Amino acid sequence: MDDLNRRIVGLLLRDGRATFQEIGAAVGLSAPAVKRRVDLMRARGEISGFAAIVDPHALGWDIEAYIEIFCRGNVSPAELQRELGGIPEVVGVATITGDADAIVHVMAASMAGIEESVERIRSTGRVERTRTSVVMSRLIDRPVRPRGGA
Repeated sequence: MDDLNRRIVGLLLRDGRATFQEIGAAVGLSAPAVKRRVDLMRARGEISGFAAIVDPHALGWDIEAYIEIFCRGNVSPAELQRELGGIPEVVGVATITGDADAIVHVMAASMAGIEESVERIRSTGRVERTRTSVVMSRLIDRPVRPRGGA
């Protein structure tokens, strides 16, 4: 990704609804040139999509937690994805290094919802135990930005 594309991506991250004309004015290109570059970045998978960023509290998700899961035996990432993907409160899963096999990010309307999520995770059959950390406050939550870009 060249510097111009990084600047375009930076502007899109700042405002995903910016027009190609607005972006072009900021980076010194025509609107069609910006569109071509964005289309190419999408085709190459450098931009995977566009989404609205919604305040979780507006959806009634007032509690969030990170749950470390410790599995019995070897469990593939695809299997974890399949088993945990059906739990609506799960908003993210990542395999990790260290003692735990994966970490699961959950959001719910209440502590009871978090507890129910933990129980659903434990009931997947491959999870031996869990360790849960409830988020008290979110201090920094930045979107991904290109290095050295806008």
